[in-house]
Amino acid sequence: MRYLKQQELDLASRYLFLSMAITVIRQDRKHMEQGKFKIKEPYMEMLGKMEVEARKERKELRKQMDQRNLQVVESGRNDSFTSFLFLAHGYEEKRNYFNPAIRKKVENILFELMRRSQQSGQPGGTGPAG
Repeated sequence: MRYLKQQELDLASRYLFLSMAITVIRQDRKHMEQGKFKIKEPYMEMLGKMEVEARKERKELRKQMDQRNLQVVESGRNDSFTSFLFLAHGYEEKRNYFNPAIRKKVENILFELMRRSQQSGQPGGTGPAG
C-alpha cells in the first residue's frame, strides 16, 4: 500500500541519493589527497565545489522534509538490494532498491553536481566569478 504522495517520495528519494553522493565525494577527496596525481588542485577544487553544491541542496531538502515530517532510513541490505523505510503521516512505507540502480542514480547526481559546480565558477554563473 502506498502512503506517500509522489512529491514526498521524490523529495525523500532525492535527499537519500544526494546524501550518498556527498559520501562518495568525500571518499573521492580522500583518495585524491592520497593519490599519486601530478597536479591534484584542479580536481580537489572541483570536488570541493561539488560538495558545497550538494550540501546546500541537501540542507534545503532537509528543511522541506522537516516541514512535512518526512524521514527516510536504511532498513536492510544484501548483495543485490538495499531497503529503505520512508516515514510520513504516521505510516511506514518500505522500498527496495537494486544496488546497481542506486549506483546509477548517485552517478547521475554526481554528473549534475559537476555541471553545476563548473557553472558556478564562471562569469554569469550562479556563484562568484572566477
